[in-house]
Amino acid sequence: MTAPALEAVDVTRSYVLEGVTVEALRGVTLTVERGDYAAVVGPSGSGKSTLMHLLGGLDRPTSGVLRVGGRDIASLSEDELAQVRNATIGFVFQAFQLLGRTSAIDNVAMPLVYRGIRRSERRRRAVEALTRVGMAHRLDHRPSQLSGGEQQRVAIARALVGDPQVLLADEPTGNLDTRTGEEVMALLEGLNAEQGVAVVLVTHDLEVAARARRQIRVRDGLLESA
Repeated sequence: MTAPALEAVDVTRSYVLEGVTVEALRGVTLTVERGDYAAVVGPSGSGKSTLMHLLGGLDRPTSGVLRVGGRDIASLSEDELAQVRNATIGFVFQAFQLLGRTSAIDNVAMPLVYRGIRRSERRRRAVEALTRVGMAHRLDHRPSQLSGGEQQRVAIARALVGDPQVLLADEPTGNLDTRTGEEVMALLEGLNAEQGVAVVLVTHDLEVAARARRQIRVRDGLLESA
């Protein structure tokens, strides 16, 4: 039986801020299957960003079990966790997070550097990923030479270049106008439907959330629905 792409079992996450313990998550159980399409929604401070960071292996839970690609991250070293994250998850951020002085093709190829893949193969895969998102004509352009929508397409290509099981998108349309945001959402949904990449997005936009097959509603560190 194939393991879920991501799995949280009774996960908590607390922080100490100025001597006060803040419980960001208070016992969350959630499964993201391969090919899933879900939106994480909730008011500011609800814990949805903390949940996204945990699901992406960018943080570790205070208690509970968190599995990424079937592996319990509690048993992994930082290097092992980075390798699992690199092989399993692609990230798309609201602010794109592209290297400003680096071409689109080299931005996209960057995650493959950490896999030890030779340069020629990295570039081949980067070209393929950029072609998939309609950016084959912008390979050598730097972010400053691209529109916001084009930058987000490059960011999506970077997330896809390693053939992840899951794409985690944090407010992927937040910095885009309505038309461009629609194009980006259509691209993400196409990748989900046609290539089986699980998509989990955090959004404040209820119209964007309504497009997902399910909504994961977070409030006060707990799941209201999943």
